[in-house]
Amino acid sequence: MSHIVYVRMKKNVELAYSQNVKLKDIAYISAGIQWKDKLEATPIYKISKKDHNVVVVDSFLVIDHLNRQYSDLEFQLIGPAQTIIRIKDYKKPTNILIVSAVWLLLFIGTAMTIMNFHYDVSMQEVQQKLHYLLTGDESDYPLWIQIPYSLGLGVGMLLFFNHWFTKRFNDEPSPLEVEIFNYQQDLDTYLTHYENNLNDAKRMD
Repeated sequence: MSHIVYVRMKKNVELAYSQNVKLKDIAYISAGIQWKDKLEATPIYKISKKDHNVVVVDSFLVIDHLNRQYSDLEFQLIGPAQTIIRIKDYKKPTNILIVSAVWLLLFIGTAMTIMNFHYDVSMQEVQQKLHYLLTGDESDYPLWIQIPYSLGLGVGMLLFFNHWFTKRFNDEPSPLEVEIFNYQQDLDTYLTHYENNLNDAKRMD
């Protein structure tokens, strides 16, 4: 009677150049104690420079490779059908000047956007009219409305993005995080479709 081994491919992993990819690097294994360590140490692929920065390993090739090496085991796949390997390269230390320049550019751009929006909707005139309706007096600068409005604008943005630097206000994702997640999902779908060299049998030899 053959032993059943369950294989669940990891969706995304990060590995280094020239690394020998073992089964445990790209998949979770559920097997008997006598088989698990040996299976996890099984070499699957070797990352090289020609892979650039992404490799897609298809579960079909993995199962085929394992069947040839362990003919007395039965492999059953659950979960994702591919693993996307993102190849880590050496990262240069952060350049403070570049970070400062980008921060300044974003700050100025954001400030200009807010000011142009308020100019387009005549926000100052609206606040002046609101002040007149509530008090019966005319004022060019109704600060008791403008100051809380300005503070509320900043607080509202913090609550909307659900972040204060690295601190989160609750466990719910912000709209920006949802958009990034959706973009990552679309990117992964694209990679698994166009970077999947299923017909390149040499990869598994």
